[in-house]
Amino acid sequence: MAPTDRSLRDIGPDKSLLIVDDDEPFLRRLERAMEKRGFEVEAAGSVAAGSAIATARPPAYAVIDLRLEDGNGLDVVERLREKRPDARIVVLTGYGAIATAVAAVKMGATDYLSKPADANDITSALLAEEEEMPPPPENPMSADRVRWEHIQRVYELCDRNVSETARRLNMHRRTLQRILAKRSPR
Repeated sequence: MAPTDRSLRDIGPDKSLLIVDDDEPFLRRLERAMEKRGFEVEAAGSVAAGSAIATARPPAYAVIDLRLEDGNGLDVVERLREKRPDARIVVLTGYGAIATAVAAVKMGATDYLSKPADANDITSALLAEEEEMPPPPENPMSADRVRWEHIQRVYELCDRNVSETARRLNMHRRTLQRILAKRSPR
C-alpha cells in the first residue's frame, strides 16, 4: 500500500524495517501491520538483539522503544546511526518527556512518538518528508493521562519511594499516594 497523503513519500527500494520492543504482543501486532504496509520487518525484543541486527543488517527504517528490559533503546539508535546514517528512526515510549525526546533526536531519531501509537502514526512518522511535519495523532493522550504518565515515570526513577517522588514533584505526599492508588486515566 502506498501512502496517499502528500506529506508522505514512497517507502523506496529498501523496505527493511527494524522494530525493537520488549512488549511481545505489541511487537507482533506492529510487525504484522507494518508488513501489510509493504515493509520487510525484522523484530527484536531487546537492546542486545536490536544492536546485533543494526550492526549485521542495518535497515533503512527503524521503530525503537526507549525503555527496554535490558537497557535503553537509544543505544540501538546510536548503533544504527553509526552503521547507516540515512536510516529513518522513530523512537517510541510510554513515558513521553521533553528531555528524552531531545535526547532521542540528538542521537539521530527522525521522530519521537508516545505510546500508544498505532501503525498509521508510525508509518506517517517514518515516511514524512524531512521538511514536513507528520500529521498530529488521531487519538492523542489526554492532559490527565500525560500528567499521570509523568508522575509514574518520576515514581519509577525514585525507585518507588513515595516521599522522594513527592519531594521532587513538589507535591504533598498524601496527594501523591491518592493519585498512585487510582487507575490510570484514559
